[in-house]
Amino acid sequence: MADLNELLQTPLHALHLELGARMVHFAGYAMPVQYPAGLMAEHHHTRNAAGLFDVSHMGQLRLSGPEAATAFESLMPVDVIGLGLNRQRYGLLLNDEGGIIDDLMFVNRGSDLFVIVNGACKHGDLTHIQARIGGRCTVTPQFDRGLLALQGPQAVHALQRLLPGVESLVFMTGRAFEWEGAGLYVTRSGYTGEDGFEISLPAASTEAFARALLAQPEVKPVGLGARNSLRLEAGLCLYGNDIDTSTTPVEASLGWAIQKVRRTGGERAGGFPGAARVLAQIDGSEPVTRKRVGLVALERVPVREHTELRSTDGQSIGEVTSGLLGPTAGKPVALAYVTPAHATVGTRVNAIVRGKAVPMEVSATPFVPNRYVRG
Repeated sequence: MADLNELLQTPLHALHLELGARMVHFAGYAMPVQYPAGLMAEHHHTRNAAGLFDVSHMGQLRLSGPEAATAFESLMPVDVIGLGLNRQRYGLLLNDEGGIIDDLMFVNRGSDLFVIVNGACKHGDLTHIQARIGGRCTVTPQFDRGLLALQGPQAVHALQRLLPGVESLVFMTGRAFEWEGAGLYVTRSGYTGEDGFEISLPAASTEAFARALLAQPEVKPVGLGARNSLRLEAGLCLYGNDIDTSTTPVEASLGWAIQKVRRTGGERAGGFPGAARVLAQIDGSEPVTRKRVGLVALERVPVREHTELRSTDGQSIGEVTSGLLGPTAGKPVALAYVTPAHATVGTRVNAIVRGKAVPMEVSATPFVPNRYVRG
């Protein structure tokens, strides 16, 4: 593993050190895993007030030109062409076998599509997108921009003091703002299950804006540790853990992200990598051998990733991909892949933890109700 001093730094690196963050290696960057208050305090503060996350390691891209939407739609099984102005959507880049190269968010800003991809995947995503559609639209990486996430029920109160009008946004919409001469683009979205915002801004303005947010009484800094526990309680996938190139959207229980217009019988059905396999899995003509599910432990024993799952009669049926003791849920929760016969909510399974069978039950997600503001 690289020495922390040799890793890439976000625009907030100096601020993290000033705040006493414990830094770790993540996606090629030195990132804060937690601050002195600790993971549990940061998690609960986000659920009750507002947590500020540095997510500048994520990749930001612009796709522009008259064919940008049509071209981008050819890479994903989602409706890009029909996305309204300043509307945001969840997307899935697929390989030719229908496996998930990355999951991402994209916004129709009118003059371009603004795309945010995972930090560990951004260079590969850029190469893939340029190779597939670079001749049809202009693909502009903006990996030098800062990206902040302000999450929690009081996030709107803190942010609107700096950006009046931001409160008019609703979940999965965005708008351009200006702050002290810097151009910002803000979406009302995030990865915690809470109301919140993601703010793209120039690197040179990122630290000043973060300090202005931290000066608000509702806001405290939050690291990667609580970001993980919050997203897991929200039942949201982490790329590399819960989804990867070996999983299809249907196996990953992400079929909801594929709009009717792109499915069999839809106006623009297919036409994306792996379409034959994915559409066959949706309509059942190609059965899947595993499904992603939520699990709740029936004993207070945390069940971690890579833990084997067995049926109640002892047969191996799958594996946990993410798991921990949910601070808000108050019980161990997990995401896992199991055989379809064991994917129904309420099904009992056993996790094998240090040779002991820990009883678990398949559960609907999210484990903690989301609080998105939908208008």
